[in-house]
Amino acid sequence: MFHFMTEKVFGRTLEHEKRQGRGRGREKVRVASGRVTAMEAEKKRKYQKKQRKLLSYEELPDYMKENEYIRDHYRAEWPIRNALLSLFSWHNETLNIWTHLLGFILFLGFTLLHLSHHVEEVADFLGYFTWSIPTSAVENVSCSLGNFFGEAAAFIKLPSQTAAASSPSHLAATRWPFFVFLGGSMFCLLSSSGCHLLCCHSHRLNLFLLRMDYVGIAVMIVTSFIPPIYYIFQCDPHWQVTYLVAISAMGFVTVFTLLSPQLSTGEFRAYRALLFASMGLSGIVPAVHAAVMNWGEPRRNVTLAYETAMAMSYLTGTIFYVTRVPERWKPGWFDLAGHSHQIFHVFVIAGAVAHYGAAIIFLQWRDQVACSGAS
Repeated sequence: MFHFMTEKVFGRTLEHEKRQGRGRGREKVRVASGRVTAMEAEKKRKYQKKQRKLLSYEELPDYMKENEYIRDHYRAEWPIRNALLSLFSWHNETLNIWTHLLGFILFLGFTLLHLSHHVEEVADFLGYFTWSIPTSAVENVSCSLGNFFGEAAAFIKLPSQTAAASSPSHLAATRWPFFVFLGGSMFCLLSSSGCHLLCCHSHRLNLFLLRMDYVGIAVMIVTSFIPPIYYIFQCDPHWQVTYLVAISAMGFVTVFTLLSPQLSTGEFRAYRALLFASMGLSGIVPAVHAAVMNWGEPRRNVTLAYETAMAMSYLTGTIFYVTRVPERWKPGWFDLAGHSHQIFHVFVIAGAVAHYGAAIIFLQWRDQVACSGAS
């Protein structure tokens, strides 16, 4: 009997100790699990912080080392979400993103205004800038351009409907060349802005976006040629087709050449600029041809002035792009604002707006002046 009771008590004791042991084991597991979870959370926080950290030039992966004069405030290997949100944060690409994004919004506004048949408001907007420039400066250069800005403003402000009513031989000009130019400009500006925003994600996406950026530049150059060539040579289809095919072929060759990954590096910056500049300068041939054909046209000087302003803007911007001034003079001083690529973007938009002003004149001129024999 005593043996039986001892065994029973001892058995209960063992069972109790086993239960306590299991309880302590579970508690240890919970504690250990909690520690692991806390460690994982801490690692995750550190990883996320690292992903949002701005790096110096030396910390960048090799594929992102494009301009050694920009010393700090780089994003690198950021998740897509963080890269998108960096649109609203301050780093060395912020102004690169916003300059062309605002340019895209501007040209989108131009397009919507034209689609809504409010050409007059856009013309008045450009007319404001032509009136704001002193004519005396022009008179000193050439008496033939003495009243250039006044004539430009007066002409641009003429509503196309009024011109149509006053011209018995009026034929509404085809609008698609004008909208192709607007579309090409928007594509270039948006692809550039997107490239600067998301190129910090990965090497693969960086390479793809750089190629799209180059395609956008080529598209903008090609589509810029379409309105003047189409409208000026509308009465001479042979030259119209010749020039349009030639510039389109140059654009295709340029894009095909720049698809090479090696040509996307900073080492070939000058080569890329030379290719695009060659495309733009090829416009001298049809421009001279058009000027000779329309020598007596009073609006010739106005359009030439707009196109000269466009060419000078693009050329000046390209010089900043290639020379990397001013950051070359003071590395690290212009990391966030004022470096060459931001200045380049501003001149690109200025050139595009100048060409837009010329395109309006070409369009309204063709609205008023029909080819001989047209009814």
